[in-house]
Amino acid sequence: MTSTERALSALRELILHGHFAAGARLGEVELAERLGVSRTPVREALTRLAAEGLVELVPNRGARVASWSVAELEGVFDLRSALEPRLTGYAVPRASADDVAALDELANRMLAVGLPGPDQDLDALVPLNRQFHGRLVEIADQPALATALAGVIHAPIQLRNFHAYDEASLRRSLAHHAEIVAAMRAGDPTWAQAVMTAHIHNARAVMLRAAHEQEDHR
Repeated sequence: MTSTERALSALRELILHGHFAAGARLGEVELAERLGVSRTPVREALTRLAAEGLVELVPNRGARVASWSVAELEGVFDLRSALEPRLTGYAVPRASADDVAALDELANRMLAVGLPGPDQDLDALVPLNRQFHGRLVEIADQPALATALAGVIHAPIQLRNFHAYDEASLRRSLAHHAEIVAAMRAGDPTWAQAVMTAHIHNARAVMLRAAHEQEDHR
């Protein structure tokens, strides 16, 4: 792995895990010292992260962690609400027993690390959640819808940061995963779509509240 790839991976994880707040300045010198690399790999990594939508490059002002306005978030969640429940519904009749078992395992692992208590690890939720939603899209086998969804959620990946969730919203989110598995096991696409719709609206409420608070502090 090259120094640029190491810097890219490290910075992506730091941003996804909330170590840098939305809008935070990303200084090349400070990042190079933190990551133990020269400024060139950091500069290249920031350019690639800007292409992913995680970083904003502002002329003469350097790089900042991308932030999202309330209007932008509303647009993202409106599109997710239109696409992801449909994909979940398509996945139900296509899911094999192994698929359902894999989703069930992911839902249970998310409960284990997500519920409040000494074992809570919110950072561990991010990759598990990504795997759960990604597996549903894969099972659905609808390339056009999958591409459209990827275009919606690719840029604001950081919205999958569970640190923004209050306890009640987090418990709802975790329960939704388990209920989607139950709906798939029952072979009921309508049920699965309804739960995914509720799941997205729960996330929407959390992230819009956070965005409003962010705008209020500007």
